[in-house]
Amino acid sequence: MSDDLFQLLSDTQHRLDAGFAHLPPNPTPPLGESASAILHQVADRLHDNYPYAHPLYAGQMLKPPHPIARAAYALAMSVNPNNHALDGGRASSAMEIEAVAAIAKMFQWPRHLGHLTSGGTFANLEALWVAGQLMPGKAIAASDQAHYTHSRISSVLGLPFVTIPSDIRGRMDLAALEQLLVAKNIGTVVVTLGTTAIGSVDPLDQILTLQKKYDFRIHVDAAYGGYFTLASNLSSETRAAFDAIPHADSIVIDPHKHGLQPYGCGSILFRDPTVGRFYKHDSPYTYFSSKDLHLGEISLECSRAGASAVALWATQQLLPYTPGGTFAQGLESGHAAALELHHRLTESTQFVTPTSQPQLDIIFWAASAPTPEASSALAQSIFDEAAKIDLHIALAKLPARFFPQDTWKDTSLKNNEINVTCLRSVLMKPEHLLWLDHLWQRLQAASDIVTGQYPNRTNVTSP
Repeated sequence: MSDDLFQLLSDTQHRLDAGFAHLPPNPTPPLGESASAILHQVADRLHDNYPYAHPLYAGQMLKPPHPIARAAYALAMSVNPNNHALDGGRASSAMEIEAVAAIAKMFQWPRHLGHLTSGGTFANLEALWVAGQLMPGKAIAASDQAHYTHSRISSVLGLPFVTIPSDIRGRMDLAALEQLLVAKNIGTVVVTLGTTAIGSVDPLDQILTLQKKYDFRIHVDAAYGGYFTLASNLSSETRAAFDAIPHADSIVIDPHKHGLQPYGCGSILFRDPTVGRFYKHDSPYTYFSSKDLHLGEISLECSRAGASAVALWATQQLLPYTPGGTFAQGLESGHAAALELHHRLTESTQFVTPTSQPQLDIIFWAASAPTPEASSALAQSIFDEAAKIDLHIALAKLPARFFPQDTWKDTSLKNNEINVTCLRSVLMKPEHLLWLDHLWQRLQAASDIVTGQYPNRTNVTSP
């Protein structure tokens, strides 16, 4: 934290403490002489991390929380509210209701039922649990590029699970979906708007057309990609999918991904508020101080961090979900960075790019080599070398069919079982667009070092 943020947090902590000044003094337990040494050990041990907050970290889906979110979370922790019931989190529960309403408004849902969760996995569990109540015994279907937890969740819920093949762009194959709708007893189709591997966006607008014919629920898993509904620089095809969100039955979005929040902060929203009837339960020892809605009455989770709601609410006040606003511009910068990196990779002879441009801010590419096996080995070496010069990217094992058919001439890409280890980057920090030259310089240097075209790492990291 900066000195200014420390001072702001100190000032607001005094203001919060003043609200309880009328109570008899109850000093906090002293930390003791060993506290400083312990915290210094903590700081030293935390060095054993990648620099997730720095723009040179462009690997996994790790976006630093906004400073106001960090401060608001820390401020709330002096109360440590529990948003399961109003008795444990009065102010933070009100903030959660307002924060979730802001998310619903972003998706153009004037009516909704929803709440925050500990993350996308539990949010998806709730969505599919409600789907199972409404469509008992019917299968859950999702693309082979959907998050792996959907099949696990279906198993936990005792519901059949059906995998739908994806096309060469990693999107749900509509023809395959329709064949399965005819042949299988499918009750819910999970539509992913932003797969976590490659950022592909399923064609929700076209799947809605199939829904009218076959009568199934649509759950949108937008845990990663949902906030891109605010971006103005998406392709027309991607834009059409996001514009169709208001017609979905439920949606999951994770504020702890693009929403600038600390872990864990997910959310689940239902378009039909009457599904709240499935949550109804009696807890006479919990709900007693108010007749108003308790968030625990519309959630499968019990204890939940009220501090998450406070942090999200504060961030929304500073950076509202307004098309063209600062928050939206950050998303647009990430997408622009992915498009620019894709362009540079396509122009390079060192790398091979997939058949389509990135739809959001995830980009993947292969190392140029004669076979998928050689390309995979080379990608691993480039990944390792890049880390040595402080460029942190990621690896992903993906179908070779995502690349042009002539990429590896001695391999039959008709075999969908062939995979290749690719290099992958999530350019989700707004700063990534400004830092793209630095990222590109280091990526090229890492490749040159591995292939023997660059003698050593000297001066590689110079600006």
